[in-house]
Amino acid sequence: MSLYLIPVTLASYLIGSIPFGVLVSRILANTDITRRGSGNIGAANVARELGLKWGLVTLMLDLLKGFVPMCLFYQYSDSFPNYGVFIVSLSPLLGHQFSLFRGFHGGKGVSTALGIFLAISPVSAGTAVCVFILAVYFTDFVSLGSIIGACSMPLILSLFGGSKYVILGSLIMCALICIKHKDNISRLLKGKERKWRQGRSR
Repeated sequence: MSLYLIPVTLASYLIGSIPFGVLVSRILANTDITRRGSGNIGAANVARELGLKWGLVTLMLDLLKGFVPMCLFYQYSDSFPNYGVFIVSLSPLLGHQFSLFRGFHGGKGVSTALGIFLAISPVSAGTAVCVFILAVYFTDFVSLGSIIGACSMPLILSLFGGSKYVILGSLIMCALICIKHKDNISRLLKGKERKWRQGRSR
């Protein structure tokens, strides 16, 4: 194993651990997003509860948590073993979902995963975003769109020639994102999931 892989992996995890949804809601909107709506710190809950503007800010910051570490990795990828992309790509997502700064709790990781795949394969990431948009448009459930988009990524990467390590990483990310959506899946099955157009909670 390359000696550089350990510090890069740890740094990627720490970057992923930054709870931008919490910081945005407290510093910029003077509220605690963990006590609003679903309590999730991700962009969808921030947008629904605090407005689209803050949701987009959170989305971009969470996306960058995945994008920046992968871009830095690819700049020096010659120094890493082939499987390095698998390890480093998982680190920001694990940081977001199991944040060191929130007692190893965190968000669902959709935006951070998108940032990771934008760096790895922009075309694949863009295709998955289209899948997500279509799913949300036809169902009005952001959670379902996120699950479908995440599950489509391994297939999309395969179609666009992703390496075995990237595809394996995407399968694990898909599983982690689905696990984080277990409560949403339960509500969807019971017909109790909140639709996007229902707006803010009172």
